[in-house]
Amino acid sequence: MASLTVRGVTKSYGDVQVMHGIDLDIADGEFVVFVGPSGCGKSTLLRMIAGLEEITSGTVAIGEEVVNDVAPAKRGVAMVFQTYALYPHMDVYKNMAFGLRQAKTPEDEIDRRVRQAAEVLHITDYLDRTPKALSGGQRQRVAIGRAIVREPEVFLFDEPLSNLDAALRVQTRLEIARLHERLGATMIYVTHDQVEAMTLADKIVVLRDGRVEQIGSPITLYENPVNTFVAQFIGSPKMNFFAPSVLADTASSEVKKGSDNDTIIGIRPEHFRICDPSEAVISAKLELLEHLGEHVLIHLIADDGTEFIAKSETPPTAQKGEYLPLTADVGRVHFFDKASGQSKGR
Repeated sequence: MASLTVRGVTKSYGDVQVMHGIDLDIADGEFVVFVGPSGCGKSTLLRMIAGLEEITSGTVAIGEEVVNDVAPAKRGVAMVFQTYALYPHMDVYKNMAFGLRQAKTPEDEIDRRVRQAAEVLHITDYLDRTPKALSGGQRQRVAIGRAIVREPEVFLFDEPLSNLDAALRVQTRLEIARLHERLGATMIYVTHDQVEAMTLADKIVVLRDGRVEQIGSPITLYENPVNTFVAQFIGSPKMNFFAPSVLADTASSEVKKGSDNDTIIGIRPEHFRICDPSEAVISAKLELLEHLGEHVLIHLIADDGTEFIAKSETPPTAQKGEYLPLTADVGRVHFFDKASGQSKGR
């Protein structure tokens, strides 16, 4: 396995620059997730690391070797795509062995690698089946197995779970996490799903418009977002934002401290709790309840028209259209600069 270093990487299509000076350090054995909205550049960055997209400027190094001019097949990376891209006329064994045979690997070594990978991925019983006889989750495991047998230095995953249903996404996500733990491999994983990012990553790279917004562990990004974009992107449901004037007169001085017309106040749904009106940070009209079993999402609207969500283990006794008083943990309230969106701390 190997570390990966990206320095000053840019990408332009003609006069249009889409990636703007990306710098990354990925340690040997680390699981790093690129996350961001559609069009943010996460797949483009992954493809530049793989060698499938040419770099306009900057360098990509795998281990100690700069690989800008190295062909994709010789970079020591293996990529798993959103589409399975399996050969329909070949059984699972032949699909997994195909790349090794193209590289003229000895047959006994091919057999060892294929069977070992199949055991790791629990697909040994499917080796003689063709892709059409497999479920979506099984096909994705075959695609992952095809990458494993190459014994790459870096695994690259480009939204590999997007074509799976909800239950299979959860199951396959767990299998990928176990695979990383078992192999100790360097893995880079692209997704737009922040839940996948939070549950899989050692380190998350949040991208927007071809720039890195923040890099850090899932808990760091959740607790200390550098700006309003990261604050809303990490966490589900997303963080609520309020103008200071929306806060109730009863809000504590700690909550209001440092808040002025140049400040946005951020409170996550799970940090609200229903309280006595005299303790309320904000009182708002109840609009809708989403009962999700273990918790309920309470949709509210403040007097200035601000819509927001509170999360509670139990539903409120208030009826739709009635006002609900809410307080928040003082240490969980975030402050952001209104003009730049940058964090002003908590």
